[in-house]
Amino acid sequence: MSEAPIFIIAEAGVNHNGDMNLALKLIDAAADAGANAVKFQSFKASELTTVHAQKASYQKETSGAGESQLAMLQKLELNDGDHTLLIGHCKKKNIQFLSTPFDKSSLDMLLDLDVTPIKLPSGEITNKPYLRYVGAKKKPIILSTGMTTLSEVGNAIQVLVDAGTPRSLITLLHCNTQYPTPLEDANLRAMDTLARSFPACQVGYSDHTPGISCAVAAATMGAKVIEKHFTLDKTMEGPDHAASLDPTELTAMVAGVRDIEKAMGDGTKQPSPSEMENINVARRFLVAASTIAKGEPFSEDNVAAKRTGQGGISPMMWDAVIGTPAERDFQIGEIIEL
Repeated sequence: MSEAPIFIIAEAGVNHNGDMNLALKLIDAAADAGANAVKFQSFKASELTTVHAQKASYQKETSGAGESQLAMLQKLELNDGDHTLLIGHCKKKNIQFLSTPFDKSSLDMLLDLDVTPIKLPSGEITNKPYLRYVGAKKKPIILSTGMTTLSEVGNAIQVLVDAGTPRSLITLLHCNTQYPTPLEDANLRAMDTLARSFPACQVGYSDHTPGISCAVAAATMGAKVIEKHFTLDKTMEGPDHAASLDPTELTAMVAGVRDIEKAMGDGTKQPSPSEMENINVARRFLVAASTIAKGEPFSEDNVAAKRTGQGGISPMMWDAVIGTPAERDFQIGEIIEL
């Protein structure tokens, strides 16, 4: 039985800049690229941060250092009507709508709209009260694990499980939360560590490195979910545009992941259907090295292994053939028959 296809999430995040027309175009681009889902972010800025919180360094570089994190996020909030509009457009484009809820009211709103799985960001993995609230919903969860130690991941899983969500409904995304992530910090092998440490959970990868190489590599390592930020224009003002893929790159990433899925196979070592016809062309088979009379024993002098283009007896049967009397006459180059 073949495995389920890798679930590819095109992360629009806050790259809509608060403009619903831009958000709709992001959905179009994600659908055109072949992603399974397009994901936004749902939050109440006042519940997420204080007036004193500064923006991350990369956010200051990409969206200005003069405003607070609160002021930046207030401009990027989606209201209930925005969510309804975006969900409706996703249905028209045949792509799944997802959004990351950063607070309880946003989570409840998304669940009321039947938006699952619940995608939890790396920043909430140590938020025990919120994890308990999410876990009590008993819905599928995708949990990003950026900035964490293995023990912190285990603690978060235990909170979710104790609240009511079984491990089988939890997918862990290895992640690095620097935007963009230096390649030397990607640490893709951590996916294997997560899989070994938490075998009941599925494992995937949320990628913030430049380009598509790491996302495609994650497909070779068994990722069940791959998430990647994208934008319509990397030069737009906003915190995440510069570290995102453009639509052409997103399309290439999806195609690359799908190519890897095809190439991975089932692990059985046997000739593939496409190469079966080459066996008779490339392999050697036993032929008469000289004329052989009926009744004459096959020998190292009158038998050779050569390409026949049409099969015959494998040279691996050499010991069984040598010494056997010929049942008919053979001319030079004829395929040996027993």
